[in-house]
Amino acid sequence: MTDHNHQDCGCGHDHNHEHDEDIFLVTDTEGVEHEMVMVYTFEADNQAYAVLLDRNAPDSDGVIFRIEEENDDAYLVSIEDDEEWNRVVAIYNELAASEAE
Repeated sequence: MTDHNHQDCGCGHDHNHEHDEDIFLVTDTEGVEHEMVMVYTFEADNQAYAVLLDRNAPDSDGVIFRIEEENDDAYLVSIEDDEEWNRVVAIYNELAASEAE
């Protein structure tokens, strides 16, 4: 999970609304599955990323995944590299701050 709190993230999206949602099952490091909802996508350095929130705990911190594409299929990949993670979180925080203005 990120250090970024999406409860009041200022990204311009209402995280507490009901609509057709893309639900993803994500297994955490303890082996527990979470239903996650994609709430925001953005690009950083020509790479797409997605922010997901736990569907059953919308006030919890969000998770950022890299979006990979292969043969017209897209899938989410965990960001394992600390340098990439720090860069992507910083970019996301800048985007959220600029949208809040």
